[in-house]
Amino acid sequence: MSNAGDLLHVVTADDISDRRRFFGRALIWGSFAALVLVALLQAGDKLGWAEVGFSTWRPTLYAYIVWAVCLCWAQVIIRGEQGKRVLFVLPAALFVISLVVIPLVFGLGIAFSDWNLSSPDGRKFNGLNNVRQMWADPFYWNALGNMVWYTAAILVEYTIAFGLALLLNAEIKARKFFRVAFLLPLMLSPVAVSWMIGKSMLEVRFGPLARLARWLGWDNPSFFGSPEMAKFMIMVMDAWTFIPFMMIMILAGLQAIPKELHEASRVDGASGWRSFWEVTFPLMLPASITAILIRIIFKLKLADIIINVTSGGPGGATDSVTSFIFREYRDRSNVGYGTLLAMVYLVLIVIAITIFMKLADRWMNPRY
Repeated sequence: MSNAGDLLHVVTADDISDRRRFFGRALIWGSFAALVLVALLQAGDKLGWAEVGFSTWRPTLYAYIVWAVCLCWAQVIIRGEQGKRVLFVLPAALFVISLVVIPLVFGLGIAFSDWNLSSPDGRKFNGLNNVRQMWADPFYWNALGNMVWYTAAILVEYTIAFGLALLLNAEIKARKFFRVAFLLPLMLSPVAVSWMIGKSMLEVRFGPLARLARWLGWDNPSFFGSPEMAKFMIMVMDAWTFIPFMMIMILAGLQAIPKELHEASRVDGASGWRSFWEVTFPLMLPASITAILIRIIFKLKLADIIINVTSGGPGGATDSVTSFIFREYRDRSNVGYGTLLAMVYLVLIVIAITIFMKLADRWMNPRY
């Protein structure tokens, strides 16, 4: 009976004729050739090389859908029952390609073109002119430098979040109340935080914090007047919003540590500080790395607080890359140059995250 049960999970190869296999392969490559032909005709029409009459990219989209359907159908024709298993994954992969890869290709085409929405000339290919403009753009490099400081602040946020998680994991009074209270900033959107704190509480003339600063002796409490102070206040508001997120992830990791380990360390005579460094912190590395990685991803998208509070000022001192690109689109209508900046930033993010993951893997799994 056990052998018969095992056979239920085995898919045997179907007896598929050579003619059927040939038809399946012809279906795949024929539909793919039609897709390439339609895409080339569409590109030639857009570049002015040929007059085809395609006003939009819908013909290429329809050709891609036809190729995707033919590719899935051909899997069943060529592989039979095993091809049906492929259909559980292949449509999802093709859908991801249509949402990620194809827009990236279109974005690259826009990145190397001169396309200003205020210009009557429309979009024109300009080669590497956008790259040269980016290389000589001090405001973009300033925004990249700001992102280094904004991202480095995550270490401070992590330290505060770890301390709060340890506090909420301890046996203190009103622990459930404090857990909910500390999560309140995370329930607010960054836009609400920027208006509630940046535009209201920190307002120079009538803000309560500004009045308190004047009462304490600060003659001109301009929280966003100097570049250093403005950058610091952006970090504070962003940290206040997202420290609870890191705290709750670390708290979940702390609660997963068996209490017997801490009891054993106390029996061995370890102090609280030594128990933290030799028991708690090493066991928390996976949760800590996950929390920091997700926080980095959120930090690299920092824009809404900056846009609402300072608009990148004073003089671009608080700009993040995302807020700078946003202003390239909104204020200057420079779609081509803004898209190139976004593409370069995407490459830098991929490189930075990859390096971070490599370092984290070596830290958690040292090879002697």
